[in-house]
Amino acid sequence: MLSRIADSLFWIGRYIERADGTARMVDTLRLSLIEDPAQNENYTSSMLLGGIMGYDEINPEVGYEEVARQLVFDAANPSAISGSWLAARENARRARETLSTELWEVINTSWHRWNGLGTKAATQQHLGWVRERSALVAGIADVTMSHDDAWNFICLGRSLERADMTARIVATGALDWGPSWGVVLSSCGAQQAMLRTMRGVITDRSAAAFLSLDRRFPRSVLASLEDAERRLMTLAPDNDRVGFSDEGRRILGEMRSRLEYNDPDHVLADLPNQMRQVQDAVTAASEAIGDRYFKSAPVQEWTGEIL
Repeated sequence: MLSRIADSLFWIGRYIERADGTARMVDTLRLSLIEDPAQNENYTSSMLLGGIMGYDEINPEVGYEEVARQLVFDAANPSAISGSWLAARENARRARETLSTELWEVINTSWHRWNGLGTKAATQQHLGWVRERSALVAGIADVTMSHDDAWNFICLGRSLERADMTARIVATGALDWGPSWGVVLSSCGAQQAMLRTMRGVITDRSAAAFLSLDRRFPRSVLASLEDAERRLMTLAPDNDRVGFSDEGRRILGEMRSRLEYNDPDHVLADLPNQMRQVQDAVTAASEAIGDRYFKSAPVQEWTGEIL
């Protein structure tokens, strides 16, 4: 597979999942403001932008409308929902010959329909629609593409982005200003799964453990890291007798092992720091994957005839 095609497929997975994860983050803020109207909206909003999403320094003047402008409707920002949909569509256009017709159509249609929802306010209609369309893209990719290298690059990007975004959401529940764990569970689509697993008994500790360390819930941090590691093993089976030539897999495996084999109480006692380490590991692994699979010569451009 050409490196440029693999690169586009990887980023399709990341951008679609980023739109979904960002919608969940903003919805967490929206629901927390509804749940506790007495809380300081400006402080909570600025902490989301500056403390969790890492945009700017914490600004006490920022409110929910500014969060919506920067994280939902800014098409020029690939970390915002609009920007993520646009970037996913552009990458899908570049890899058009590799994608199924159905997958291209759902990504293209989603971008155009998103623009028709309006940009006045980030409502439940906007945020719920993004989650539904992201799930639709994942489902159509699953049933209309051969599960070959192209499929694995999409899934690899999705798993890396999911680990990062779930880590950010989990970190909000562990902070003093953060929403309740019930809101965090709902934002991750984990409330019903958690209720069935724990037979109706939910505590802050069990909710944090479920979203960060559970092996069977696909949106948990640990499960996402495991899936990304497994995709790398499929793309390039390891034949090294000593160490790892795949730096991305080594980084992910080290982070996954640190979570999986550590005492859960130790992980949960230092949850914000642990989740920051996950984000750092995802960033480093993504760079290593790019160095291994996506590096190529500069794209040649026509410059005109020299006389």
